[in-house]
Amino acid sequence: MKSCYFLLSILLMFSLSGCSNDSEFDQTLEKAQQGSAEAQFNLGVMYDYGQGVPKDDTEALKWFRLAAEQGVARAQFRLGRMYANGKGVPENDTEAVKWYRLAADQGGAGAQFRLGYMYAAGEGVPKNDIKAYVWYSLAKAQSYRGAVELIEMLKEDMSREQIAEGQALAARCSESNYKDCD
Repeated sequence: MKSCYFLLSILLMFSLSGCSNDSEFDQTLEKAQQGSAEAQFNLGVMYDYGQGVPKDDTEALKWFRLAAEQGVARAQFRLGRMYANGKGVPENDTEAVKWYRLAADQGGAGAQFRLGYMYAAGEGVPKNDIKAYVWYSLAKAQSYRGAVELIEMLKEDMSREQIAEGQALAARCSESNYKDCD
């Protein structure tokens, strides 16, 4: 008889834990289908990491795109990363830059850092050390890890004039709330 109670309690525990995840997923899905950008982003994360659902890059991409198109910077950054890494979509650095830039223009430090990398490496955009310096500097201003080191490495290949131009453009960009960054 004890084994029956034990088995019943185990089954109940698993069914209850599944209900809460299913319920959370169902609620998020319903909100996302109604157009909630935050819910769409959250569904993208769930599918990206396999949280409460099977991991599915194509579904993650779909939900990140819907949220990104509504202006959610975190979704724009994630979508850029998916394009840069060819995750759920063929790799496309030009498309990655597009989404990184949209998120960077909203102050997203991670997107600013990745945009700096894209300019430094010439991936998806022509190589441009001054623009790389600008975006790395903006990420550095938000204490983004790694930005200081990459700025120092970049400066080794830049003239004083280029560094001064990069500093001036970064200041102008920051002061304009990311509206005047080119």
